[in-house]
Order: sequence, then structure tokens, then C-alpha cells
Amino acid sequence: MNELPAQIKQVYIMAIVVMMLFVAFIILVVLMYNRKQLLYLKEQQLKESEHQNQLLQKELEQQKSIEKERERISHDMHDDLGAGISALKLQAEFLKYKIEDNELQSDIDELLKTSEEMNISMREMLWSLNSGNDTLGSFVDYAILYAGSFLKKTKVVLHPECGNIISQTPMSTEMRRNLFLCLKEAINNVYKHSQANTLKLSFSQNENQFLITIEDNGIGIPDSQSGGNGLRNMKRRMIEVEGECKILSTSSGTKLTFEVTL
Repeated sequence: MNELPAQIKQVYIMAIVVMMLFVAFIILVVLMYNRKQLLYLKEQQLKESEHQNQLLQKELEQQKSIEKERERISHDMHDDLGAGISALKLQAEFLKYKIEDNELQSDIDELLKTSEEMNISMREMLWSLNSGNDTLGSFVDYAILYAGSFLKKTKVVLHPECGNIISQTPMSTEMRRNLFLCLKEAINNVYKHSQANTLKLSFSQNENQFLITIEDNGIGIPDSQSGGNGLRNMKRRMIEVEGECKILSTSSGTKLTFEVTL
């Protein structure tokens, strides 16, 4: 076969070189486009991140403002309402010792009882409002204090237990309030209906799971009370904080548990 003329060879070589340069150019354009797209995406992500940081900063500022307002309300209630209730109680006690009429003394005793209940309710509200109490340790301490104070004038003996509680674990105000109201309702039911003489109050934590167990040695929950408002309210409150309420009732007592994810 005859060799191709030198000029044709040069044309082929030039064509191949041009094609290679063209392919290289296309690859370079694609790489530059991809790099530009990557830079654009990073820039958009950075802008989105800055926007999220701004939103987070605003949310933190709002949270601080809310906490400051809660503290202000708490102090005002303590200084004004608390002082007013204390003054009312002192005046009622003073009148009780001055009046000899037994019927009036009975009315004054009711007034004193009401003022004491108002004082307890106010302390609960102050505890709930104080953002410094938004920890698991604060909740457990206050719950045990409340249960002991409530039961000290009854025949029910309290046995508190704590296991693996990490005191500084954050706890939202909503969860703290709902759990406390459930606990309060449960202890009140033990006192009113169970005929028990012991109440075991247990708190345990497993990582981010928190469990409260209230167990008595009473008569259990009668069928007529198994769907009462108190039990329904406890279950409703636990649903609000995405928790779970379980009740086990037998003739030898009742076991009530509240479990939430912190």
C-alpha cells in the first residue's frame, strides 16, 4: 500500500490535535461550570446558614426577654401578693383570739385554711415561673418537698427514691409544669381514695428518658373511678408533652407511672 503524502498526514495530525484541543476545551468548560456551581451552592449554603443564625439569635433574644418577664412577674407576685396573703392570715389569727363566738371562730378557721391554700398555690406558681428551675434536679427536689409537705399531716408515709438523676439535665417549663400537676393529682388521689398508709415515690433517668413511679399499698382503683376526670387529665397532660401515663391497679395497691423524653 502506498504511503500517504506528507501533506495529508499533516492534515490528519492537525485534525487530531484540533479535536483533542476541542475535547480538552469542553472538559475545561464543564469543570469550570461545575466549580462555579459548587461555589454558588456553597455561597447559598453560607447565606442560609447566616439566615438561620440570625433567626436563632432572634429566638434566643426572645427567650431571654420571656425569661426576664417571668422573673419580673415572679418577684412582683412574691412581694405584693405574698405579702398581702401573709397580712390577711395574721389579721385572721388576731381576730380568732379576740372573738369568743365559736361559730365566728369556725368561719375564721376556714379563712385561715383558704389563705394557706392560696399561699401554697402562689409558691407553686412562683416555682413554675422561675426559669432557674428548668432542670431535672430542681423538679425532683421540689416534687419530693411538695409530696412530703402534703402528706405530713396524713397517715400516709412517704418513701422517696432517686436513681441515676443528672441534676443539670434541661427540662422545659411546659414539661415541668405538666409533670408536676400530674404528680400533684396522683398524690391527692392516693390521700383521698386509696386508703393506703405508705406511698413510694420514685424518680429514675436513663439517658434522655425520665420516669416517675407512684406506688401505694391501698385498695386499688374501683371500676367506677377508672375513668374519672383526674385520670383523664393526667393522661391528657402527658399527651401534651409527648409522654406516657400507665396505671396498674390491683386489690393490694395502685402503681402509676409517668414517662417522658427530655
